[in-house]
Amino acid sequence: MGGNVQVNDAYAIWITGVPGCGKTTIATKVAELLGADVTHLQLDRVRKVITPTPQYTEEERNIVYASLAYMAHLLVDSGITVIIDATANRRRYRDLARELIPRFIEVYIECPLDVCVQREQSRDAGYAPTKIYARSGQGGTVPGVDVVYEAPLNPEIVVRSDLMDADSCAYEIVEYVGRARAEAA
Repeated sequence: MGGNVQVNDAYAIWITGVPGCGKTTIATKVAELLGADVTHLQLDRVRKVITPTPQYTEEERNIVYASLAYMAHLLVDSGITVIIDATANRRRYRDLARELIPRFIEVYIECPLDVCVQREQSRDAGYAPTKIYARSGQGGTVPGVDVVYEAPLNPEIVVRSDLMDADSCAYEIVEYVGRARAEAA
């Protein structure tokens, strides 16, 4: 039985944190630094397909996050590193991905809520809903304000986006991924 044996060194990198902490900016920079064979799954883009008129209910979140975890699983199984850019306010959403994907890295973007609120007011929304913090406290569904945000208990890496710029955060994440790949080899 001959042939080449290919080693799959693809990873799933789940970047989590409350809205406005810098997930998308940092995830985009990580994808650029990692280069080829990387897919960036941005929750707000994926959600537009799965739930075009989102209600942000618990049942809807269960479906969306399970779908996201399974997409990431398929990509990593195919040899493609995937960056998951999603709040995932419940640990169980991220834990499902960890169960499905052996090469899983959870990144927690830590940032005080007041800084996130300030950033969100001036960000280019793109696919993200706008002015989410302005609607919080009025029956909204904002993680960390209206609904619980369960910070990771044991993330592989934590970066403080209030103390470091996005480039520095991305470099730290990429360095961690490089060390993880070297240790697995």
